[in-house]
Amino acid sequence: MAHSFSQNYQHIIFAVKYRNAILDIKYNNELQKYMTGLIKNRKSYLIAINNVSDHLHLLADIHRTYSVSKFVQEIKSLSSKFINEKQWYPDRFEWQTGYGSFSVSYSNRQNVIAYIQNQQKHHNIKSFHDEYLNILKQFNISINDENIFEPVI
Repeated sequence: MAHSFSQNYQHIIFAVKYRNAILDIKYNNELQKYMTGLIKNRKSYLIAINNVSDHLHLLADIHRTYSVSKFVQEIKSLSSKFINEKQWYPDRFEWQTGYGSFSVSYSNRQNVIAYIQNQQKHHNIKSFHDEYLNILKQFNISINDENIFEPVI
């Protein structure tokens, strides 16, 4: 073929280190705009993004030249640096080491967009821990509950 084409929708979830609930709502707009730029600069397309105080969800079409792991590592690293340079928090900000990435079909992307957009309402009812366990089960991912998150300190 003369050209390469791809569609790689990924629902990506990552948490604040130790699941500390420190992402202040007053910074959401600026953080999400910055992350939009990071994603665009990686030739990828952000479809939806939202965060609550202890974690972030995004849906992106990741460019074919990026592996998911490289994409997520760069987004997390550069957004942590941005948050620390802004000095939004008295201590050093970090995301947890791991992340979740789940492929999304074109036909199901509207459901994922709605799910991401409703995070604040959703987390009035369900904890992030329970939400994440449910997502892992939906994708038939075997888990050891003890190893999902870094211990809370």
